[in-house]
Amino acid sequence: MEVRSTFKYARISPFKAREVTREIQGLPVSAALDLLAFTPKKAAFLIGKTLKSAIANAENNANLKPDGLVVKEAVVGEGPTLKRIMARARGSASGILKRTSHIRIVLSDEIRIETRETRRAKREQEKKAAKKEIKSETSEGAARSSGKKSAKPKQSAKTEK
Repeated sequence: MEVRSTFKYARISPFKAREVTREIQGLPVSAALDLLAFTPKKAAFLIGKTLKSAIANAENNANLKPDGLVVKEAVVGEGPTLKRIMARARGSASGILKRTSHIRIVLSDEIRIETRETRRAKREQEKKAAKKEIKSETSEGAARSSGKKSAKPKQSAKTEK
C-alpha cells in the first residue's frame, strides 16, 4: 500500500531541494530520517517534516507500521515564483525571483529495498555482462574470418595506350 504526503509552497528552490530528495529515494524510513537529521541543509529540514507527515499518515490512516515502510518516491516540483524588485543604479530596477516548490513523498510497505550499494552492484553486474557479450562477439567474428577464404577477384593489369 502507498501513502503520500505533500508540502506545498515550500520557500526553497526546487533545484536545491532535489539534491536532498535524490539521496533518500529507495531507503527505509528509519535510514532516511537519520540521513536527513545529519544533512546540514535547509531542504533537509523541510523534507524531514514532509517525511514525518507521511509516516503519521501511514500509521493513522492506513494502519501501517513505520518499521516496514520504504521511501518509494520523493519528488520536488516547481511552485509559483514570487517576483520582487531590487533598486539599482540610476533609478533602474532589476528583478528577483523567489522560487517555491512542492515536495511530495510516497511511502510504500513493499519489502524490496534498493539502496545506493545495491544499485552500484547491479550496474557492475551489467557492465560485466556487457563485456562478456563483446568478448563472445569478437571471438565469433575471428572464427568466422579465419574459416572463410577471401573471395576477392584478381584484378587484371590494364595497359594504357
